[in-house]
Amino acid sequence: MRVALIDYGAGNLHSVAKALAAAGVPAFRTRDPAAAGEADALVLPGQGHFGQVMAAFEASGFEGVVRRHLAERRPFLGICVGLQLLMEGSDEAPGIAGLGILRGRVVRFPAADVSVPHMGWNALRPWGDSPLLAGVADGDHAYFAHSYLVAFDEADPTISGVRGGAWTDHGPTRFLSALSSGAVHATQFHPEKSQRVGLRLLANFAAIVRRDAGGEATAT
Repeated sequence: MRVALIDYGAGNLHSVAKALAAAGVPAFRTRDPAAAGEADALVLPGQGHFGQVMAAFEASGFEGVVRRHLAERRPFLGICVGLQLLMEGSDEAPGIAGLGILRGRVVRFPAADVSVPHMGWNALRPWGDSPLLAGVADGDHAYFAHSYLVAFDEADPTISGVRGGAWTDHGPTRFLSALSSGAVHATQFHPEKSQRVGLRLLANFAAIVRRDAGGEATAT
């Protein structure tokens, strides 16, 4: 079982790699799309401005690899802006399309209602059927650092075709903080900074990859 940590010039890769290893996922870090294309699972981190991150991702040559990987329903984990890139676009960068893997748009927190950026620990409210969140309890806390969000509507929890995940409240604003949709899994929070909950989530991802690919994880 081979897990590739995509290095496209954006993202806190060192911390993510350490957290994955601690959770039993010794992912190999790569800037080579061909090498990533042979992996059983992909991890896409991201932090910063949506437009700049999307431009770096497109320039890296990984977009086609990710699309083929997802078309083959192989496990994928997006982190922070790595979740936002899956959507159709973001108000942070009008006119720049996201990957459009999931239906939905990224919008800014209403600054009049809450402090922006949303930074620090906040509670997760799991819902639906998400193997990524197995064993994560209602009210468990994770670490966030973001100014933009994917809205979550309790009246329509099938938003973006997501079958399960978690929502989080920041003041009066409710947003999607984690999701599972087929082989696609993603978090708005940073599992690599979320201590016990983050390690549990990454261990769950390892279990998903083992189930789908078979064997133990390898970093080579």
